[in-house]
Amino acid sequence: MFASLRILALTLLFPLGHASLPLVINTWPFRNATAAAWSALNSGGSVLDAVERGCARCEVEQCDGTVGYGGSPDESGETTLDALIMNGDTMEVGAVADLRRIKNAIGVARAVMELTDHTMLVGESASVFAENMGFTAEDLTTDKSMNIFSQWLKGDCQPNYRKNVIPDPSKSCGPYKARTAVNQNKRVTHLNTRSHDTIGQFKIQPDITWDSPIVGAGAYADSSAGAAAATGDGDVMMRFLPSYLAVELMRAGADPSEACRTAISRIKRHYSDFFGAIICANTTGHYGAACNKVSGLPQFHFMVSNSESVTPLLKSVDCF
Repeated sequence: MFASLRILALTLLFPLGHASLPLVINTWPFRNATAAAWSALNSGGSVLDAVERGCARCEVEQCDGTVGYGGSPDESGETTLDALIMNGDTMEVGAVADLRRIKNAIGVARAVMELTDHTMLVGESASVFAENMGFTAEDLTTDKSMNIFSQWLKGDCQPNYRKNVIPDPSKSCGPYKARTAVNQNKRVTHLNTRSHDTIGQFKIQPDITWDSPIVGAGAYADSSAGAAAATGDGDVMMRFLPSYLAVELMRAGADPSEACRTAISRIKRHYSDFFGAIICANTTGHYGAACNKVSGLPQFHFMVSNSESVTPLLKSVDCF
């Protein structure tokens, strides 16, 4: 399991005059990230500057213990990061996945967008590019992450979410030998509401910003419609492109809350017990959120700052 920082920055250029604009919104109760983005925006920074500042704050603070360096290690004990930034006006995208040795993943994603013709760089290629661009290479592990890895090794049970393995398909433990015959209808759920490894943030300045390295899955933005960002079980959610779906629903006239709920419902039809949530905002600065109701997640919390309240406000939505 990778400790993924999936961040998408979206910019939507809207006319001035909306009472609820500018708007900053991000997944999870990461107040300092919201405040940092709002401060950058109101001190003359661009929308992308604000997004990068807000997301970088979570990288430094290791929000929720899962975002940024020191997050959940992979099977070799290494922490790697993901990030994505998107401009919803130009549709430019920059993303990194499996980034090693570089703490400022959102900064590298922006560099990919602005300094290359690529959309995404992965693994060692992303790390080498970052170092070539002047980003500092440093160890992303901490005593905490190494202790987690040590406990996995001690118990011979690393939460890598493998399935259909011997000896017990109900556990993601070794030995990792595929079964010759498996029950294709059996699905094992490993729910951990702290395993999101994600902050999703967007701004309507009259612009917007968001989260995740897979465009349309973790986040999406279009200046003519709105923006959305998802968080949770990314391996499931990326199969449905919920952020893209939500934006298209808003383009067709759905309000943000309705768009978010429909995107979650689409996934629930196939994975009723998946862990996930999504936030949405349209071009007028109206916003909404939705989440799947599972044990440990009766509500989903997110942060908002707009022209009506410059102090970051904690919002919540009942899961369904």
